[in-house]
Amino acid sequence: MVVQEEEMVTPGDVLGKATEVKAGKGAYVAKHDGFVYASLTGLLRTLSPPSDSSDQRPTVEVTGHKAHGVVPELGSVVIARVTKVMARMASADIMCVGPKSVKEKFTGIIRQQDVRATEIDKVDMHLSFRPGDIVRALVLSLGDARAYFLSTAQNELGVLSAESTAGGAMIPISWTEMQCPLTGQIEKRKVAKVGS
Repeated sequence: MVVQEEEMVTPGDVLGKATEVKAGKGAYVAKHDGFVYASLTGLLRTLSPPSDSSDQRPTVEVTGHKAHGVVPELGSVVIARVTKVMARMASADIMCVGPKSVKEKFTGIIRQQDVRATEIDKVDMHLSFRPGDIVRALVLSLGDARAYFLSTAQNELGVLSAESTAGGAMIPISWTEMQCPLTGQIEKRKVAKVGS
């Protein structure tokens, strides 16, 4: 395996055409244009294919900088705090990728169509999330302006922890509702199923 010299890349940098190179760790193929992009900040390495492989495209991979800590990647599960809820999307600060906390600030966006798997057109963002909610979400892609597109459209994804208007830690009572233990008030949320 021959490794070509390394260079520094950042998320969104074009690494080549998918017809010419394969996406390895820290890289992904964008279906809309067929290019391979970097999904994290780090060093780009080009690995030559094994001589006995039928696919002779080299593999490009990005090795994250240890100093930068963990970085959200395509398909990783993240924990994020909702910062703003709008009519068609919610923004959130990513705090953890898997079990590891992040060292730099990463912004995530949950779009209306990515909140749940069914009745997508009926999703009300304000009845799904509130600022301050802690959510578990899946990284779909690197979105616009360095924000990651996140999805909560699986049973185990959604709001893990929320504070009621009275300041109590709310308790989930269904897939769509959480209750304040102090006042008994019920608020709507897209609730995550926590391990049984």
